Amino acid sequence: MSHPIAPPLELVQQWADMLASRLDEAVFSLAAQWGADQELEACCHWLREIDEVADELRLARRPKPPSLKEQALAALKRYEAEEWCEEMTFDSSVIRRALEQLPDNE
Repeated sequence: MSHPIAPPLELVQQWADMLASRLDEAVFSLAAQWGADQELEACCHWLREIDEVADELRLARRPKPPSLKEQALAALKRYEAEEWCEEMTFDSSVIRRALEQLPDNE
């Protein structure tokens, strides 16, 4: 009998191939993330039966990182407020990367 969150054989084979290539750390990270994601989905499914909390749980436990645009806007807001904070040391690189992604107007 298999465990309800046992990985499919294809995934196990992929991880075994990676282990043979001496990618141990990557395999363990992938396996841990896969297992954690399966557990989160099982919890969300269970919660959905009771309440609509599942979507909030998923957002809280797997938040999407802010986009480059959101990071740049937050950095600009800190500069406009003229309140120095530790994050400002990284702000110029975020703003530069965001600006570099904008198309050139000719």
